[in-house]
Amino acid sequence: MIKSFDPIAAPDARVLILGSIPSRLSLEHNQYYAHPQNRFWPIMVKLFGTGDEQDYAARTTMLIKARVALWDTLQFAERSGSLDSAIVPASEIPNDIAGFLRTHQQIHAIVFNGTKAETVFRKHTGNTIPANRNITYLRMPSTSPANAATSYDDKLQTWRQLNSEL
Repeated sequence: MIKSFDPIAAPDARVLILGSIPSRLSLEHNQYYAHPQNRFWPIMVKLFGTGDEQDYAARTTMLIKARVALWDTLQFAERSGSLDSAIVPASEIPNDIAGFLRTHQQIHAIVFNGTKAETVFRKHTGNTIPANRNITYLRMPSTSPANAATSYDDKLQTWRQLNSEL
């Protein structure tokens, strides 16, 4: 059974980025998006960084300063390997995203890092978010190396929408 990480977030976060659940390499390194071919951190540095965000602590600080929170839709799941398609649906236990939003009242946009994150969110959590929150939902192309059909430049261009939500 895989266990998700705690969220990276400050109380004043305005955007929540959701992945599905950490990859095997991310779990080994105890870091979100640790695979060197995952484009998440290079894209975030392009959007919010100064270029000095070489280590994980600096990257997470960069997100917090940008008022971006990071978490996963799933708290627990069974999966062989690292592909989202290998997640066993019957094993999915979601994170308490509705509870997270109650304590992070300034969040007005939820951004899904790929289709699986959005699908799992809508399956387990979507109907628990109060309609009066007026949250914008955006699905971005997955930054995973498994999403090789979309170029880095195309991913970056789409992810730039994040700036308009801050």
